[in-house]
Amino acid sequence: MPSFSWRVWPGLLQLFLPSAVASEQLSLLDGWHDVWVFRFFVNMLGYSTIIIPGFLLISYFKRINYVETGRGVCYPLIKACVFGGETKTGLLDDVSIAPRLEADSGSPVRQAIKLIVCAAGLQISYLTWGVLQERVMTRSYGENLVEGEGEQFKDSQFLVFMNRILALTVSGLWCVLFKQPRHGAPMYKYSFASLSNILSSWCQYEALKYISFPTQVLAKASKVIPVMLMGKVVNRKSYEYWEYLTAALISVGVSMFLLTSTANSHPANVTTLSGVAILVGYIVFDSFTSNWQDNLFKHKMSAVQMMFGVNLFSCLFTVGSLLETGGLFDALGFMSRHSEFAFHAVLLSVCSACGQLFIFYTINQFGAAVFTIIMTLRQAIAILLSCFLYGHAVTWLGGLGIGVVFLSLFLRVYARSRMKTGRRSAPPPVQKV
Repeated sequence: MPSFSWRVWPGLLQLFLPSAVASEQLSLLDGWHDVWVFRFFVNMLGYSTIIIPGFLLISYFKRINYVETGRGVCYPLIKACVFGGETKTGLLDDVSIAPRLEADSGSPVRQAIKLIVCAAGLQISYLTWGVLQERVMTRSYGENLVEGEGEQFKDSQFLVFMNRILALTVSGLWCVLFKQPRHGAPMYKYSFASLSNILSSWCQYEALKYISFPTQVLAKASKVIPVMLMGKVVNRKSYEYWEYLTAALISVGVSMFLLTSTANSHPANVTTLSGVAILVGYIVFDSFTSNWQDNLFKHKMSAVQMMFGVNLFSCLFTVGSLLETGGLFDALGFMSRHSEFAFHAVLLSVCSACGQLFIFYTINQFGAAVFTIIMTLRQAIAILLSCFLYGHAVTWLGGLGIGVVFLSLFLRVYARSRMKTGRRSAPPPVQKV
């Protein structure tokens, strides 16, 4: 059995309560540790210990108009974090951030080789990432033929931290080596997208404890609908009729799969309702992330700068929460006991970071339509690979639902590309991370 990971609460209970009562309360808390809602609020409590002081400091510096009156060694850092360069953003209007190379910038053979490399890089990175994600969250480590029991890793937040720390390192090196242009966004604004991003990632890992990986992939495909709704709320966007039509078809396809598929290899005492609730949380948080990033891109930053800023706060939030709850030391102990898990966790992070770089390069070279087609194919292959490796069963009607979902996604790509050909004079939209 995994050890109780919170260091603070046991110490307080043993300090203020009799030993017998403290032991009883600890056993109750240990039982609550298996409830995902409790873990979610414990994580949020850890994030709040960073968010609340940060909010108070930002409010204080804005109230005293520190950008005009402040001086000292910390002035540049505070100005960049709280105020940014918003008063000078107009100077950046003519700055070109990573312009996409035209198709005739190289020979057709060279362009074809680039496309093959991009497609292979995206497929290998994210297919490996998906297989490892399901392996880490649904299988035990340290099983042997005699006892037959192993130890299962349960801390989704640590996996999020591992992904973010490597992504931060890669994007930071990229920004330094390629001298990314300065932008005017205050650093604290990255924290909004960062918080929703780590929560959506946590939900993504946590959901695999309750639902199958194919179900998760289809649910992620259906996030088109909440993204559109969030776009109306956050950015006041308007959408074409075909976007509503394809969103409705995606909903129908996902419903067909969820209602008829027998792909559930989880224990009977674990309800699928928990998995659905976590997936809803993932979709809501991820929808906010993409729309908030659209707002940040108005400051003329590059995609790698976005990657660096968001991952910087993600590392701050997750490592703070892990240290406060003791989860960091438990996870490192698990890694020391199971070298296979350590290899999987590192490889998972490498695939995630490399995949993000392939995303930027593919969009830069070939545009969003080609990238979407590659990633849609990746989702379909990921479902087939998961069913083959982990034995998920899918009914014929569930398979038809999968077909409806991916047909709808390809229709969206086709319709969007047709609209863009009719608007060649309009500047291409900036892609979000």
